[in-house]
Amino acid sequence: MDSVLTVPNVITFIRIIIVPVFITALIYDRYDYALILFIAAGFSDALDGFIARATKQKSRFGTFLDPLADKCLLITSFILFAVYDLIPKWLTITVISRDVIVVLGWFLLYVLSHATKPEPSTAGKATTVIQVLFIAYILLAVNFSGIVPPPAKWMFVSVAVLTIISGLLYIYRGLQIAHEK
Repeated sequence: MDSVLTVPNVITFIRIIIVPVFITALIYDRYDYALILFIAAGFSDALDGFIARATKQKSRFGTFLDPLADKCLLITSFILFAVYDLIPKWLTITVISRDVIVVLGWFLLYVLSHATKPEPSTAGKATTVIQVLFIAYILLAVNFSGIVPPPAKWMFVSVAVLTIISGLLYIYRGLQIAHEK
């Protein structure tokens, strides 16, 4: 049985705890704190993965918890940024819809075929990286408005297109697995 209380999992728990503090910083217009917290969360994401691999402390619980922590931070960011008109609402709807469709798809796949191990795809990982960089850019643009220009329309479109493509690839892969079973 996997140990839940590993160093990488504790770091991931800390990342989850950062989310409400990050939300508070955004609500109170402390974008400087929000940027620091977002960078800390990103650093902790890289650190927990590195430690898990280096110390052979990868666990099933950690492979579930780590992407959950990422999604909590990203979805929170997209929702609040849309509420505060930092990004278009359609982009937030696109990002959240893709995640809901992927989760529901894997749930249905499990119910229908008992396939229990959804592996992250390269497109899915790339989408997460692009979304993280996009959120970081928004925070930089808000904090350094005279230096960093606001996001251009092509950035919104690029994030949306990659999000949609990765969602479609997950659907395709899920259908392949269902067909095999």
